[in-house]
Amino acid sequence: MQDLIIFHRNLRIEDNAALYNASLNQDYSSVFIFDKEYWSQTDRSRNQLKFALDSLSELENELTKFNVNLYVFEGNLRDLGNYLNQNHPNLNLHMNHTTETEYLSKNLQALKQNFSLNVCEYKDFGIQITNQNRDKWASDWQNYMKTKTYETPLKSRNFKTMNLPKFSEFKNFKNDYSTNIQKGGTVSGKGLLTSFLVNRCKGYSKKMSNPSDAAISCSRLSPHIAFGTLSMRNIYQELEKNINKSKYRWDLYSFKKRLHWHCHFIQKLDTQPSLQHHSMHPDCDTLRTETDKELIEKWITGNTGFPFVDACMLYLQKHGWINFRMRAMLMSFASYNLWQPWQKTSPLLASTFTDYEPGIHICQVQMQSGVTGINLPRIYSVIKQSLDQDPYASWIKKQLPDLRNVDIERVHNAELGELYKERIVDIKSSAKKARELIWQIRGNAQFKAKAKAVYQLHGSRKRVNS
Repeated sequence: MQDLIIFHRNLRIEDNAALYNASLNQDYSSVFIFDKEYWSQTDRSRNQLKFALDSLSELENELTKFNVNLYVFEGNLRDLGNYLNQNHPNLNLHMNHTTETEYLSKNLQALKQNFSLNVCEYKDFGIQITNQNRDKWASDWQNYMKTKTYETPLKSRNFKTMNLPKFSEFKNFKNDYSTNIQKGGTVSGKGLLTSFLVNRCKGYSKKMSNPSDAAISCSRLSPHIAFGTLSMRNIYQELEKNINKSKYRWDLYSFKKRLHWHCHFIQKLDTQPSLQHHSMHPDCDTLRTETDKELIEKWITGNTGFPFVDACMLYLQKHGWINFRMRAMLMSFASYNLWQPWQKTSPLLASTFTDYEPGIHICQVQMQSGVTGINLPRIYSVIKQSLDQDPYASWIKKQLPDLRNVDIERVHNAELGELYKERIVDIKSSAKKARELIWQIRGNAQFKAKAKAVYQLHGSRKRVNS
């Protein structure tokens, strides 16, 4: 065996750079790394793992058509390096680039540096892995999305054996997952893409804002993109085929922008991995220095005393998904109204998302916490969002059936007395104090000079600066 592909998140056959290149010698196999410590990180969850397992089950069946087994290695990437050095030395290892958190990134560096293995890493998504230049970023992204996708892999000349369990034989996966989360796998992803492009996108640009309509009118492709059951290029190119002949072209144009934003945010974490722990604008790390574990626990479990906040969190916990605006509101509430450090709340919120993508999540968390230095602080009013996004409180009452007979206005205003949980914060005074503190730190010249440097590194722009 000359080549081995490592599957981590790009769990597909089509347009898979690592798989295609691993197949060129027609002497290859594949492995999925089951790292218990990785899946035990605070930002990971069993529902995310379930989506991966769905996708891997389908992938294993597809790989057999190419005479390739899918094996499971239990351990981390460093452990895999030791195993391969002893049992399969001088292999070519193929894997697609992923923008990950510190734990996996460190193990990947160890794999690359400490073993006599040829590690080949391939570009995925539309980010710049080398020669990062924000002035060229938009044109590079467009060029990548329009390039020809990779062909399906070549067949291996015969099945290669490894002294590891095959995926279908591996017994260490516990079956205690939510039944409400989306199903993984390329077949499911393609079905969602087709139905979205044909009819579900109708009204997308408006319906994406409220949690009830968004559940159907959003593409729901996010976990498939995060786990790579579909490639971004395939999605983009299918969109391009349909957009101009669609009755809902303006909705699809809105969706197209979000494909661009997806990679724009991932690029930030890829460029600056320290963003996992530190604010984009360094001065902002002094803003929130105290942690209230009880407040955070009530927030993440949907026990804040504000029905719309609690309904959103409970829905998210149950389904592993909620629309973007509600995610932003939940984070804004934790960072501004509760004034908790985003570093403490971010991984907890991430664990609720089946579609957790570190680059998007961490950078969005920082935006909704007012710590980027280049985005204007936006404090979501949970009362206004409740009124705007669920005016009749029907969605709230569906999530909180104990409130089904309560007056709508009282539900929106969280004025429920003994009928509901006690409010954990005064919404108006907390927002006022947060606004004062945020603008106080933003007001000096030194802050602005540092913000300019942040913009040069991370800011979105479509043309070369003059």
